[in-house]
Amino acid sequence: MDILQEIIKHKQLEVEQMLAPKPSLRQALLESSTGIIAEFKRRSPSKGWIKEDGRPDLIPLSYQQNGAAALSILTDEHYFGGHDSYIRTARQSGVCLPILYKNFVIHESQLYAAMLCGASAILLIAACLSKKDCASLLDKAHALGMEVLLEVHSDQELEYAELHPDLCGINNRNLGSFHTDVENSFRLAEKLREACGCGSEAPVLVSESGISNPENVRALRQAGFRGFLIGETFMKTPNPGEALYDFISKI
Repeated sequence: MDILQEIIKHKQLEVEQMLAPKPSLRQALLESSTGIIAEFKRRSPSKGWIKEDGRPDLIPLSYQQNGAAALSILTDEHYFGGHDSYIRTARQSGVCLPILYKNFVIHESQLYAAMLCGASAILLIAACLSKKDCASLLDKAHALGMEVLLEVHSDQELEYAELHPDLCGINNRNLGSFHTDVENSFRLAEKLREACGCGSEAPVLVSESGISNPENVRALRQAGFRGFLIGETFMKTPNPGEALYDFISKI
């Protein structure tokens, strides 16, 4: 075998690995007793640096080792100190859990980036997209083999659930003011369930942001949620993985 043949053979293996089916975020949450989506988040527009030295080769793997059902990795660089490569780095470190590509997705090129770095699912935010554009991005994500977590925050955005995403999230944080109130999940839960439809294929409900104690998770589960996206609660501690373990032990 000459050098070119050797290179092409190895490249074929790389492509096969890149295109291999990723673990399902939806299924992971349905099967989990906690449903915690632990988030790797280094920075926030409202709070500045949370953990500037946070390493994507250490913290995501630590989350996996300490009981996370899935991971969310912020990839926005300018406002959140993230990068697409952080997902790839997490995968290379040994993370095999579903990973949510957490960014402000507005163009299909970002979907290709998410697929190439190893994401299982992408976040689509109703507040950032027209319903038509959201539908187009959702279909494209599915075509690329990724699931979609569709995020709403207000009553006006509930109609987006008609697009039949794999997961529906309620953000407890107003993205305009960054005010956070977990009561938003309880307020919209039943309305969102009705908008999503019913049956075995109904989207899994996820509560996002502001979840700071195990009591929040227990109450949200009673309200029908199966996923709980938690970032700052863990990232602001010296050891996010250990903080996750302690949190789970109290649920």
